[in-house]
Amino acid sequence: MKFERLGDKINQIRGISYKPNDISAIPMPDYVPILKANNIQEEGIDKSDLIYIHKSKVKPEQFIKKGDLLLAASSGSKEIVGKNIYFESDFEGSFGAFCKLVRPKKNINHRYLSTFFKSVPYKRHIRKLLSGALINNLKNEYIDSLLIPDISDSDQLHIANLLSKAENLIAQRKESIRLLDEFLKSTFLEMFGDPLRNEKGWKVEHLGNVTVMKAGQFVAASDIQSEFNEKLYTCYGGNGLRGYVKTYTHEGNFVLIGRQGALCGNVKIAKGQFHVTEHAVVCSPKMQFETYWLYYLLDIINLNKYASGAAQPGLAVGRLEQIEIIYPPLKFQTQFAQIVEKTEALKTQYQQSLQELENLYGSLSQKAFRGELVAQDPNDEPASVMLERIKEEKVQIKAEEKGGKSKQYLIKEPSEKIAAERSVPYDKNTK
Repeated sequence: MKFERLGDKINQIRGISYKPNDISAIPMPDYVPILKANNIQEEGIDKSDLIYIHKSKVKPEQFIKKGDLLLAASSGSKEIVGKNIYFESDFEGSFGAFCKLVRPKKNINHRYLSTFFKSVPYKRHIRKLLSGALINNLKNEYIDSLLIPDISDSDQLHIANLLSKAENLIAQRKESIRLLDEFLKSTFLEMFGDPLRNEKGWKVEHLGNVTVMKAGQFVAASDIQSEFNEKLYTCYGGNGLRGYVKTYTHEGNFVLIGRQGALCGNVKIAKGQFHVTEHAVVCSPKMQFETYWLYYLLDIINLNKYASGAAQPGLAVGRLEQIEIIYPPLKFQTQFAQIVEKTEALKTQYQQSLQELENLYGSLSQKAFRGELVAQDPNDEPASVMLERIKEEKVQIKAEEKGGKSKQYLIKEPSEKIAAERSVPYDKNTK
């Protein structure tokens, strides 16, 4: 299998640099949206924080076209660098300086290229390049130096179709999981009403009267591992999962609140034995409550709005303690928790199915970009026919052996075509 440098098949285009007075936070006439690195999500474009710039500031090649890929090229987080979005149609906008556009040349199928940028080999390449890097920056040579199989247009399309089907199955499973989460939120609102308006007149308590909130323990970044094994414990920080460590600080079922970082105020449920860093708060019971009920209550309230600080947002425990929350009778909390448990059991099945699909996609993508997934030659015998033929031959051999017939092997001379392929001398006059 022949491989070629990706740089021979793409052009990379830099994003727009702009000054604060060049942009608008709202749409305006002759202004176009600018995508930034944090707008690039696995599920697609996050349009919640768009900015706009006058189209005269955008060069013609910087407008996003059908078949383009937009990459997060620079970020404070290594998790964001390398993420990308494929555009199936023209996008009436452009992108910022922390992103780059990968535009396919005519010698590569754009859908095939998009599957490469979702593949395990690509992601592994990016992680390797960024490990130990002081600056999380995706240089042009990092992309250009990637190797990709040099295969025919039909094989490129075959791989793109195959991997797209797997991607669609993964997306469907993720959507099923999302709908279960939405069902539980709507069930909470139906049972307890809007917790901010408290239209059902539930008893109100300060959060600090219901739960004891205490920050976790420091753990050095060098002690946090990215891969799980049976000797390690899950470690949670201010923005959720940090990785895995050798010690645990808590055991049981607890609600965690991220108290520092861009995602401070995020809420998680931690189960079993786990470690919590000083950037997250553990909620232990002071008054009796159901863990699932408290989790959905705090998630719906959106604690992030109580954060302070611009450069490094944070939530003080003292501020959290003063938040007023509804406190319905325990029997209603328990009814809700029972619904959650049944739904979570179904969700676990979906998540296992999702993991299997993602593993399958990873295996397929690795084979595809090692050149092992190419369309079958239509002149070749289909695998199903070959297997059936072999099965019939085995049955025939067994029948002959059972009947006591001696086996005869007929050796045929190679045809001209086969002889050429096997470098066997061929004489058409040979009998």
